[in-house]
Amino acid sequence: MTKSNLTPNLAEKSFLANQNSWSPSSWRSLPIKQQPQYDNLHDLKITEDQLSKFPPLVSIDEVEKLKQELSQVSRGEAFLLQGGDCAESFVEFSHSNLKNYFRTIMQMTIALMYGLKKPVVKVGRIAGQYAKPRSQSEETIDGCTLPAYRGDIINAIEFETQARKAEPNRLVDAYFYSSASLNFLRSLALGGYGNLDKVNKWNEEFSHYLNGKHSTEEVTSKINEILSFMKSCGIDYKSMPQFTTASFYTSHEALLLNYEESFTRFSKDHQKFYALSAHLLWIGDRTRVLNEAHVEFMRGIANPIAFKVGPSITQYELLKLLEVLNPNNEEGRITLISRMGKDKIHNLLPPLIKTIKDNGNKVIWSCDPMHGNTIKSSNGFKTRKFEDILQEVKSFFKIHQDLGTVAGGVHFELTGQDVTECLGGNQQISELNLSDRYHSHCDPRLNSSQSIEMAFTIAHELANSINK
Repeated sequence: MTKSNLTPNLAEKSFLANQNSWSPSSWRSLPIKQQPQYDNLHDLKITEDQLSKFPPLVSIDEVEKLKQELSQVSRGEAFLLQGGDCAESFVEFSHSNLKNYFRTIMQMTIALMYGLKKPVVKVGRIAGQYAKPRSQSEETIDGCTLPAYRGDIINAIEFETQARKAEPNRLVDAYFYSSASLNFLRSLALGGYGNLDKVNKWNEEFSHYLNGKHSTEEVTSKINEILSFMKSCGIDYKSMPQFTTASFYTSHEALLLNYEESFTRFSKDHQKFYALSAHLLWIGDRTRVLNEAHVEFMRGIANPIAFKVGPSITQYELLKLLEVLNPNNEEGRITLISRMGKDKIHNLLPPLIKTIKDNGNKVIWSCDPMHGNTIKSSNGFKTRKFEDILQEVKSFFKIHQDLGTVAGGVHFELTGQDVTECLGGNQQISELNLSDRYHSHCDPRLNSSQSIEMAFTIAHELANSINK
């Protein structure tokens, strides 16, 4: 790997000099942002000790399998679909919501596989996405100021003094909700719920709801032709695991490092530490500071990791982060999640991609078209426009095509529920509809219909560009 020739500042020199002195708790000696303030640190320590005795949520073998699949993504041989809630909530936890979410992801997967002509690696923002960074640490309503809501793993959304206190026991609650979610999702993935035959029938039904349904009908009819041909050849595809089961992985932002440390285990086989609260963890745009706690923790774990690449990042900072987080330039290790916004992506993203290309870094470029396109409606709702989201995704693919680099994935905030939080799409959700079913605890999400429509639209565009 070619090293950057830019000179680090004093804080960075100190950080880089101590790179070999990592431990699961070494982050505790560094500055840290976006953390709750607990009243009782003794209770917090008891909770951390309790969590460290719980079984981890994922296995090392699963983590290594994801890393292998992400290596394919980095080479352009597969594609990453990452999606799920902005912030999961205990209240919305249910069998129905999980099932609808998984169904949505599978329908999106089939569409993208058709358009890209390659496997899709499915990673959920789920089973652990309970904490959220906030732009303000406090919230004021009618002259009353309380701590901001930071996610159900920390405090409650109700604007009440007791509800907004950071409670250590919520860390334990989040573990059990995550465990139950992951257990059910595994049963769906391995139990045949997401088999190709079934998913294609769902997409056929979905095509009837779209005004311009030619793209969906094209995909479903092609798949039906393939399945019919296999059947006529005497191939019993319904008994083949490649057609009846699905790989599914989990991810969340590693915001609460005391929680992540509790599930960090050393593998004697691999001689590495793994954070086993999820298969993949990422660092947010507000916490990717080189000489601070989040980067320190993430550099020492062997999981695939990601970090957000927003408008404020410099080429120098990007190279230094990669130097620290992936010193061996390992394939499948790093995903860069760009979140620029439709109006900024053309100016800001190409120089970063060129820098990475010229420096020889092995990374996955993924597009988060949600966070850079958030607006406020005239009636006060935080929202996003379907067309803005789609425009940034299209720009992302076009930029990579022009530069001869790999557009590796997409990263959506979405739900399997029929919410009304984002504007537009085939449902033509308007500002008047936002109040109908606006259930998000933080940011607006694409609903199930909008998510599937987005995937089919992208697939259609990609299929056309490949065939040109």
